[in-house]
Amino acid sequence: MIKKILSYFIPFKIHSVKSAISKSIEVTWTNGELVLDSENTNYSYGSLQRILRLGLQTIGFEKIAAMRHILVLGVAGGSVIKTLVDEIKFEGKITGVEIDPDIIKIANQYFNLDEIEQLEIIIDDAFEFVLKTKEKYDLIIIDVFQDAMMPNFLYEAFFTDRICFLLRSKGFVLFNTMLLNEKHNMKNKKYIQEFNDVDYIVNSIPRVERHNELIVIEKKR
Repeated sequence: MIKKILSYFIPFKIHSVKSAISKSIEVTWTNGELVLDSENTNYSYGSLQRILRLGLQTIGFEKIAAMRHILVLGVAGGSVIKTLVDEIKFEGKITGVEIDPDIIKIANQYFNLDEIEQLEIIIDDAFEFVLKTKEKYDLIIIDVFQDAMMPNFLYEAFFTDRICFLLRSKGFVLFNTMLLNEKHNMKNKKYIQEFNDVDYIVNSIPRVERHNELIVIEKKR
């Protein structure tokens, strides 16, 4: 409790571990809340939870609450899952895919992720999972980072087509991206322009928490 109070003035690191995949993972008290960070960016809670909450608000909490199955690619500490369950009161199934088992251990220990009964965690590469799954989803949340970098496959046409194929009619994709330079900005513009307006409605929310852009894709039919 003392560390929580003092964290409003100075962050307190309470756990740090080296991971073969994520390299450095840290749990820190910051501004009165526990956050999960990699070496150079926030992985869960803190600013990332605010970013994804804004995306969910854009889709609509009531609309999400009525969904049946949500896929989360990139779980980390599970802050977006906590938003779905605690704030939106989503009662359907959540499938979370995370490549790093060390992060899930921390998420269970410090953020009680394993207490969410409707959540199934799968340790797998997001690309591989998307290729294999036969399920259909009402909402797919893409929050896949390697520290502050985004894997190239996220922008490949094959991956995007597969994601859209996995959506149910009138389903949504919430894609969290990071814009650190003009190259990233142009990549996002190209990504958005490649969707046709017959089948999809695509909107972006730029410069969320300064460096993030949220892309919201709605499947019309």
